[in-house]
Amino acid sequence: MDYLELRDKYPVFYYHEFEIYESEQEVQIIFDFEIEGLSHFNPAFLIPKKDCREVGFLRIFREAAFSLGLIELLSYWKITCSPKIVIESGFLNDDQIQWWRKLYYNGLQEFFYHNHVNPSFDEFVTLEVVGEMIEGQEDRGRYHGNLIPVGGGKDSFVSMELLKDLKADNHAFIINQVKSAIHSAQAAGYDGDRCIVVNRTLDPRMLEFNKQGYLNGHTPFSALAAFAAVLTAIVYQKQYICLSNEASANEATIKGTSINHQYSKTFEFEQDFKYYMDHYITPEIHYFSLLRPLSELQITSIFSTLKDYLHVFRSCNVGQKEEIWCGHCAKCLFVCIMLSAFLDNEELIDIFGKDMLNDTSLQTLFEQLTGMLDDKPFECVGTREEVNTAVVMSIRRAEAKGKALPKLYQAYKESSYYPYYEHATLDYDDLNMETLVPEEYFSLIQKKLQERQNEKL
Repeated sequence: MDYLELRDKYPVFYYHEFEIYESEQEVQIIFDFEIEGLSHFNPAFLIPKKDCREVGFLRIFREAAFSLGLIELLSYWKITCSPKIVIESGFLNDDQIQWWRKLYYNGLQEFFYHNHVNPSFDEFVTLEVVGEMIEGQEDRGRYHGNLIPVGGGKDSFVSMELLKDLKADNHAFIINQVKSAIHSAQAAGYDGDRCIVVNRTLDPRMLEFNKQGYLNGHTPFSALAAFAAVLTAIVYQKQYICLSNEASANEATIKGTSINHQYSKTFEFEQDFKYYMDHYITPEIHYFSLLRPLSELQITSIFSTLKDYLHVFRSCNVGQKEEIWCGHCAKCLFVCIMLSAFLDNEELIDIFGKDMLNDTSLQTLFEQLTGMLDDKPFECVGTREEVNTAVVMSIRRAEAKGKALPKLYQAYKESSYYPYYEHATLDYDDLNMETLVPEEYFSLIQKKLQERQNEKL
């Protein structure tokens, strides 16, 4: 359907309210959104509790729940992209309004791109706030330990490895019953009560409108996960939310633009989120990416040594429900390329169940990942520089062992890219210093990299 026609027909989106229902076993939040003239929507979010305090009356929990609704609403707002959002469920000052509009605008760039629209920041949506200040009791709890979001990929395994000596005070955090994520957490020793699985329920009416041809597309899920993690950290009194986003998330997906599939994984968003937490929710909970100092290659180098996890991890979104690698998507190929810098092709075939580096049907994806084609796939993948470095490192390893190069790498060696990157390699001392990582955790990263460098020597 047409973007402008939908905005004209459905000019107002309402965030009416959020309701908190709490028992000894769980706390549930139900939202009430409405596209005026089309439908109400009532998604829900549930956090399990066991031997946890009551939280529903706390101001910070209610403020975080209100904020979760402000990001959750995008999944429903995007159906018609109504030019006005009326917020009746809470209060935002001018600074907060600008904060949310920035997140909406940057986090929806992929959505706008695929729907062939290019709205200006000033005109794409206005927020009209008619609600009142969130009230509740002040929190006097003491926060300690780590909440580690786990998605099932190599990055969260590296975070869990870095924090393994603190395991007694850690919890794994997962949204919905994603088997690969749950099994990954269990493989790292986070099972039973140490693995918190929260439940996000979408309103089926949204899915029905999508089938009917209303607008659909990518929303900044990592921002939603951030507020969901904060709510969970309040329940379990966790001081640190330790993400696994690396430095490469900052690179744009569409070359020469600000369009980034991973915007809500960028350091810019991480800084903005800290600002919002400190000023409007609580400074007691510190949200940061533990892996921000590291490149994808450094992360993969560490992960390649964690042999117990090589057959457990999963990063493929296509095969997520079946816990498989599809072997045909950009994410599968990217992870395979990264690991090829440290593992032989026979080992890769054993891990993925497919010989991707000899699959010439993946040539276009390969050229997108390396930068031979300008635009990267809309996936959570590393920088073009990192991909090229991994490829030439793999070529050197294979040739040093007298092994034939896989077909994708044979073609690469004949390209103009190979001479440019021929001598590129991984620098274990090159750390990204734009991070929010606490000093005591930064030292864990440096120690692990030094260990890995010594192993290579």
